[in-house]
Parts: sequence; structure tokens; C-alpha cells
Amino acid sequence: MSSKVFSVAIVGLEASLVEVEVDISGGLALFNIVGLPGKAVAESKERVSAALKNSKAEMYPQKKAQRITVNLAPADIKKQGSLYDLPIAVGYLLASQQIYFDPDKKLFCGELSLNGKLRHVNGILAIVDFAKKHGFEEIYLPKIDAKEASLIRGLKIKSVENLKDIIEHFNNIHTIEDEPESYLFKEALAEEESEKGFLDFAHICGQEQAKRALELASAGGHNVLFSGPPGSGKTILARTFPTILPKMEIEEALEVTRIFSIAGILTPEKPLLVERPFRSPHHSASNISLIGGGSFPKPGEVTLSHRGVLFLDEFPEFSGKAIEVLRQPMEDGYVTISRAAGTVRFPANFILIAAMNPCPCGNLNDPLKNCTCMPSQIASYRRKISGPILDRIDIHVTVARMEYEKLTSKTTGEPSCQIRERVEKARKVQRKRFGKLGTLLNSDMANLQVKQFCDLDDYSKSLMKNAVNQYHLSVRSYFRILKVARTVADLRNGQDISQEDLAEAIQYRIKEDS
Repeated sequence: MSSKVFSVAIVGLEASLVEVEVDISGGLALFNIVGLPGKAVAESKERVSAALKNSKAEMYPQKKAQRITVNLAPADIKKQGSLYDLPIAVGYLLASQQIYFDPDKKLFCGELSLNGKLRHVNGILAIVDFAKKHGFEEIYLPKIDAKEASLIRGLKIKSVENLKDIIEHFNNIHTIEDEPESYLFKEALAEEESEKGFLDFAHICGQEQAKRALELASAGGHNVLFSGPPGSGKTILARTFPTILPKMEIEEALEVTRIFSIAGILTPEKPLLVERPFRSPHHSASNISLIGGGSFPKPGEVTLSHRGVLFLDEFPEFSGKAIEVLRQPMEDGYVTISRAAGTVRFPANFILIAAMNPCPCGNLNDPLKNCTCMPSQIASYRRKISGPILDRIDIHVTVARMEYEKLTSKTTGEPSCQIRERVEKARKVQRKRFGKLGTLLNSDMANLQVKQFCDLDDYSKSLMKNAVNQYHLSVRSYFRILKVARTVADLRNGQDISQEDLAEAIQYRIKEDS
């Protein structure tokens, strides 16, 4: 006897259909899994056998040795993880005629414990989304993943506690009810509001230029580099930055949640992420951990910070190779990873906030402390950040040491909520401007769009020409200045880029010696 049920394989961030074929024939007792299974899949026969026995199902209902062959098709896709336990067990029960049902339009996934209980599997959101798009009507998955699965509407979600429930369901002894669509986006937003911490721009003393730079970064999606002595507030500025980012739309929240689900860092207790991600890897991070990869590519930090913030503190302390791999995602908004088994493309549209000291000791140009570094040490330290990387950072800000008067002042600054309101208005202006062009933010504009939407008057053109000649700006720097100037104008709700808008944008570029 043979049977066929359906499951999926996760490749990158996408799901692919897998047909789980089970054949039972006579001969020596054997349980074999074929179809390019990984180690976890190959071990599933032990889990499935024990789960069947402990769920009161018969492993050999005909009381004689059997040869069990499980084929995971197509065979050219590597099958990873433990999600095939449930479809293999269901396929065996169907082939051995212990349950009866039509497997068409039904999808199965879940890891089995030895006693038959179903455990959490990664990538549930991607799996359920695939099932909906490909015409499946029912999906059977672990109960612990039910809330995450219910984010996708339009199909019946059957949350299963253990294998015995499946057997009783298909034998019409006990029905598994559909999971209600109860976990709404606005409920998650309410939870986020109640869990807010104490980070707020109102609590940061001084540093008005740095705050203004972050407001521009939030409004236009621009990258920022902070340079200043230790203790000047670079880190707290970066960590407070998410409080002025616009709230995510439901499509963005589902996109970010999908990434975290596949990466295995989404908790069942919080199945929907509504707060923009903030990733802060240590400077010892490898280029693989930043960009993603492995034999079977997994998303790295640049993808985990998609639609959010990637904060790299002590920027020059990262390895040169780790810094250079940021070039493609900073330019294109995605990263392509090629392996012998195929090519995977991960989204990586993030805002980079980098922080560094002006020199190894951190006291260069400090009016209160003397720098102890040799000129060669300073030059070597700065060379760790290459010109192409600096070129891709739109806003460069020097963060000065805080004065005592500002530290002890009881005056609070502008709260994050007010800054966020201006940012959201500026982003609405951009969405209206770009329409159906596919561009979301000013930082995403192609050069042709910059020429279309960033026109300058004669005086501004003269100002730009002087800046290009005096500071030897590259072509990329020229276009990035115009993008920042467009954001400055959007924040004041200006139709055209004024001379003041352009002047402010120019001051944020690094000034190269002639």
C-alpha cells in the first residue's frame, strides 16, 4: 500500500511544496527515508516510530515484518528540519489503513516528540502563506504555533496537540476545530504601547545636531555615521532612534515576522512583531553572521534588521571583510548568497547607524583631553573604513563631549512622539510623490528619479558645484546629498529644494581634503 500527503520545504525565506510518499511492502523490517533528507529528517523515523507506538497506533498492523519507504519529492531540494515528522506519520497511517481521508488540499507540518506530542517548528508564517497562495484549504500544525499561523487568513488552520488527535479526527471520533482568527494587528500594537521602555529623545541632554540628523535618517531612510569621544552619547542616541521611526504597517509587520520566524528567533508568546527591529551585533561578528549564509543559507544581521535599524558600535573594530560585505545591501536593499546548491536572495532594506571614535584613544580634537595616538595610528584606524563604505553613508555627524551645564539642566528636549509625527508626515509626502514607481523612501531613489524629483535653482546649482569641486565629492556623494536635501525639504513640507535645504545636506557629507 502507498499514500501521499503534502508538506513544504523552506528554501531561504520561501516555501516549496514537498510530496511525502509512503510505501509499505513485505520483506525485511526496514524504515528508509529518501529524497535528499538532512540529518534531522533522517532521524525522524525514530521519532515517528515511538510517537506512533505511544499514540496507540500499530507500527505493523499486519503482524509481520514490513519494508517502509518514505520519499520526499522533489528529490533535488535538500530537506532540513524536523517539520516532516507529522506528514511522515500521517502518510504511514494512511498507507497502513489506520486512518481514512482525502489528502488533497491538506498540508501537514510539525515535529513529534516520542510520546506523540507536537512541538514548535520554524517558518510557520511562510508555510501558511504558501498554503494559502497555492490553493490548500486546511493546514495541520502544532498547537503552540496556532497564533502565528492565524495571522494569515483565508484557510482552515487545524492546531494539533498530539498525534492521537489526528488519528481520532480522521476516524471521526473527535473533531479538531478550526483555529479562530483572533490575534489581530491592533492587539499587538496595543501590547507594544504597554511595553514601551524609558528611551525617549526628551531624556537626552543637548546633542541637537545629532538628533536632527536622526530625524532626517528616519524620515528619508538615510544611513548615519556618528564620530565622537567615548561617553559623548553616540550609543544612547542610536538606541533611542527606533522611538522616532514610523510604526510598521501590517504588510511590513508580516514581512519582518516571517524573517524572524524562519530564523528561529520568533517566540510563540509574541507571534507578531510590530516594533521595527533593532539589531546591534558585537564587533567580533563575522562577515557570515552579518550577511547571512552557511551550507543552507540562513538570514544574517542585515536581513534581521530589514525595515529597521542595524547599529554597528565601534565601527572600525569590525573586521575589514565584515565591513566590506555591507556594500551590496547598503546600495541595493537586498543581499544575494550563492552556493553550489543554488542562489538565495534575502531582503536587507535597513537604516545603518554606525558609531566610532575619532582615533584609537578617542580624544582627538577633544578640548579637555590630550590625544595620545601617533599620526600613523590615527591614519591606520581611519583606513579601516574604506572610501566606498563612507560614500554609502549619507549623514556624517561629529558628536561632541557633553558640557556640565547641559548634563545638569532640568530642561527636557522634544519628545520622540512629536518627532515621529513629523517623520510620518514626511513619509506620506514621499509615498504620494513616488506613487507606483516602487520607491518607498528618498534614500531608495535611483539616479534618474533624483534628477526628476530633486531639481535645483541656479543659486543652489552653484552651491552644489562649489561643494563638489572643493571637497572632491564622488558621483555617489553628489546624488546622496540631493536625496538628503529632498528629505530636509519634505520635513518642512516644501515643494522644492531650497538653498537652505541643500546647505544643510552638504554639511552632513564628509569633507575630503583637496
